[in-house]
Amino acid sequence: MASIRDLKKDINYLTSEIVTEAYVRKMLFDEISEDDFKKVVTDAIEFRNDLIAKVNHPDGKNNPQKVKSFFKDIRKEMDKKFSELVQAVNDLK
Repeated sequence: MASIRDLKKDINYLTSEIVTEAYVRKMLFDEISEDDFKKVVTDAIEFRNDLIAKVNHPDGKNNPQKVKSFFKDIRKEMDKKFSELVQAVNDLK
């Protein structure tokens, strides 16, 4: 299992990539509405904050199987939400 530190780095990296891509699109395409842009960036940052908070406080600290399952669920949630955020950035127009 990867370390918690690596997981946090992945979360921060993916969030920064999504926010950066949104800013680049906003700079290149003037027709992108400010509200849509702000929503995508805000959603990405809020999700990052929530995910980091979850990682810092895993369920069942004394049971290794529960902890392993907890982090697998975190990864699944992370993959799903970041995919949705990438799609939202791609849909900015």
